Amino acid sequence: MESYELKAIASIRTDFPTKFGVPRQSGLVKGLKGRIVFQPEYRNPEALRGLEGFSHIWLLWDFSEARRDGGKWQPTVRPPRLGGNRRMGVWATRSPFRPNHIGLSSVRILSIDLHTSEGPVITVEGADLMDGTPIFDIKPYLPFTDCHPDAKGSLTTDASPRGEGRTEAELSTFIFQPSILAAFDSDRLSALREILASDPRPHYHNDADRVYVMPFAGQEVKFRIRNNEVEAWIE
Repeated sequence: MESYELKAIASIRTDFPTKFGVPRQSGLVKGLKGRIVFQPEYRNPEALRGLEGFSHIWLLWDFSEARRDGGKWQPTVRPPRLGGNRRMGVWATRSPFRPNHIGLSSVRILSIDLHTSEGPVITVEGADLMDGTPIFDIKPYLPFTDCHPDAKGSLTTDASPRGEGRTEAELSTFIFQPSILAAFDSDRLSALREILASDPRPHYHNDADRVYVMPFAGQEVKFRIRNNEVEAWIE
């Protein structure tokens, strides 16, 4: 089998040092910001000429934390979106466990700074990537061809962030302890609220007394979800 080489052109800086809490799709938490920093070889401002004319970009990136030993692939996977108890063909899912660990995300451009100490930097919002994720390519989002209002989503079309079960509207009460309010600015508080509203717990967890720990923006955020109430704090 012929093999191909991919080189990381950049990496992204986000508030998520681990996978836990990262939105399950791009654009779900619009308040999340990320900084795309290019590798030294690609820090040429000319490569970004014209990008300011676009509002969104596609990121092709590496599922660097989802690699399995042995290089074996499975034709079916259990998507968390479907509760983790139904199998679907890998090509019908966005599971990270695929022959080539390539992710695809659409993000909104907030700013482009061509001259920083790290070279050109693109600040985006709505990313679903861990801090340090390698990026293979950046392409402009073209509304006239990339947007399909009549598209269908098969079994994954569901208003619930957890798939089968809870809907986001049910998580209507948020209790942020003073320690949370003191730790984050208004933008990060808004993003944290969106993250918790999407219920980042594993789909098979529904323990009202269990306390979860989510590293976020340099803090260890603890939270508990009971019925429609989310409580969060920092110790």
